[in-house]
Amino acid sequence: MYSQGVKKQIVPRPVSRKKSYLENMDERLIRIFNSRGIHKSVQLDRTLAALPSPFLLSGMKTMVEHLRLAIFEKQKITIVADFDADGATSCAVAMRGLHLLGAENVSYVVPNRFEYGYGLTPEIVELAKQQHPDIIITVDNGISSIEGVKAAQQACIKVLVTDHHLPGKELPEAAAIVNPNLPEDEFPSGNIAGVGVIFYVLMALRSHLREQNWFEKSGKRQPNLGQLLDLVALGTVADVVALDQVNRILVHQGLLRIRSGECHPAIKALVEISGRQLANLHASDLGFAIGPRLNAAGRMDDMSLGIQCLISDDEKLALDIAQQLDELNQDRKAVEGQMKREAMNLLSEMKAFDEKHLPAGVCLYDEQWHQGVIGILASRIKDRLHRPVIAFANADQDGLIKGSARSINGVHIRDVLSEVAAAHPNILEKFGGHAMAAGLTIKMHDYPPFALAFEEIVREKLQEMDLEPKVFSDGELSDSYLTQEFAELLQRSGTWGQAFPEPVFDGQFEVIQCRIVGQQHLKFVLKPSGQEALVDAIAFFVEKPEQWLGCRSVHAAYKMDVNEFRGQRNLQLVMEYFEKLG
Repeated sequence: MYSQGVKKQIVPRPVSRKKSYLENMDERLIRIFNSRGIHKSVQLDRTLAALPSPFLLSGMKTMVEHLRLAIFEKQKITIVADFDADGATSCAVAMRGLHLLGAENVSYVVPNRFEYGYGLTPEIVELAKQQHPDIIITVDNGISSIEGVKAAQQACIKVLVTDHHLPGKELPEAAAIVNPNLPEDEFPSGNIAGVGVIFYVLMALRSHLREQNWFEKSGKRQPNLGQLLDLVALGTVADVVALDQVNRILVHQGLLRIRSGECHPAIKALVEISGRQLANLHASDLGFAIGPRLNAAGRMDDMSLGIQCLISDDEKLALDIAQQLDELNQDRKAVEGQMKREAMNLLSEMKAFDEKHLPAGVCLYDEQWHQGVIGILASRIKDRLHRPVIAFANADQDGLIKGSARSINGVHIRDVLSEVAAAHPNILEKFGGHAMAAGLTIKMHDYPPFALAFEEIVREKLQEMDLEPKVFSDGELSDSYLTQEFAELLQRSGTWGQAFPEPVFDGQFEVIQCRIVGQQHLKFVLKPSGQEALVDAIAFFVEKPEQWLGCRSVHAAYKMDVNEFRGQRNLQLVMEYFEKLG
């Protein structure tokens, strides 16, 4: 019997053979960092001084010159954002940052997912024209907006593109483009989110204005852009980008501001509404508690609501909007639950749970599915099947359906879509994305041939891959490490997240007590094998939790946490995966 109904293999995390130069550190912690590619202390530097220069980004000097001119000439700027958490935080950072740097006339437009779709399209340009902008700045989008940029130029509107998505073969003819993933770009991180890109643009602009003595001449105080880092941290974690050193710095510094209470009203409100505490907030809280509530606006309604929350300086208004976002997130959960049940029925009909019939790449479609939730659905099914998955829903245009794709390590999903497009030139209306996630639009009548082509190309890529789901463990822990002190050391020492995973350990435990809490969660008291101490543990969202009542022993993979309840702090293991031994 397995915690999530799917058997996984608990395997040791590969240990690097490269020589380590880490010193004055717990030996266990050194091993953890080595296995994540960290061998020198400089790689663990999370100070702002360790950030690379913004001028390493190609296009930055041109971008800054256009923005300097816009500020000097008091031009009207319209931000065009994306409708996810990265897009919303990018918009808020752009709005707040440009105001801090002297721009006096800045507004925004965010496409409604259900009316306009993604990016700077000609339709969004028409919407933006109502604000009579001199300049459009895209945040977290724009790199594929060929026609949108042309439409803006025809309307005599200059376009500045800031984005992090992978570019296609053709780039838009924008006045300036800053994107770390442009060919031959020298910036050391292609992983920064859209919010990180616009933050870097603001840093470069401030540096340029400082060199021009703009602040002294205009009688303005040079702003501390660090005050935007709480928003940068939220957008970075919520967009599930790899936490390389640049992103670890941005997230760590943002978390420091949040924990000290020096954060924007929206962050305080979203933390409060999610039942977390500012002083103890971790990166995982941004990803699993705060981000989904902000994302719910774009998924279920209109991301304008989320942006209003992020740019508000009124604490009461921010809390009121955060409550609305929480309600939308509850609606999203209900819709997701229904869609997941329907998807499971479809998979059963496809005999997808039978290894003999399990497709390499899975496509699912239901005409009733909610367009804003298909990405989450694809992620849930991908986790269950350990295969790339695309979930489709009806688009707002007759005859079109939209898909949201999620992939597994080793299968670059955007490259797969590129290969489908190359082999079948007319089958994809549009697509874009990353290695692990992508979006696409196709005609309804092309769904069957697309699904076949997708499955065929994915199957080729999976042939030499070991597809058994695995949980990577950093090893067993002795009594001396199963302590609150070691758990707190892990929390302090790393900014854990995507591609820089939080330590997971494994071991065999005698079950002293097991009870169901909150309908889907299990609360344990465990006794480590061969040890005397008892330890609390919890497992979230367990399938058929009643089947675990009465079990006597388990093999578990777990993370270490410190649970705070009624002022008391105690060690708690968070069980990632476990199987019954007796």
